[in-house]
Amino acid sequence: MPNRRRGEVALQLGDTRYTLCLTLGALAELEDAFGVQDLMALTERFGTGRLSSRDLLTLLAVSLRGGGHPMTDAEVASLPLHEGVEPVASALADLLVMTFGGGEASPNPPSSQEASASHAPSPGMTR
Repeated sequence: MPNRRRGEVALQLGDTRYTLCLTLGALAELEDAFGVQDLMALTERFGTGRLSSRDLLTLLAVSLRGGGHPMTDAEVASLPLHEGVEPVASALADLLVMTFGGGEASPNPPSSQEASASHAPSPGMTR
């Protein structure tokens, strides 16, 4: 089961359930693949909502590897799409929202109340 707090999203293709995740390494791979200089440029590219099938394939391959599935681009390209491209596009859209904002992850940096609670000494400990 994917851990949404870590930015993971599930994708069912055929009889196999995959976990998609955009790790820091995956984001660097996307910057390289799309020829952009930084995360802001990557965000702007995805923010247009216009992605080609090659873009979807690149996103899927990178996010599968980020999710722990060591697959080549060729292996990803041959995955079955029995329900069409919509489930893939939907999972990737959810993944982009989870990664670039609007998801359920806790705020980073934590709110001042959370930060002060995490830095408070435990009972019996001194600073």
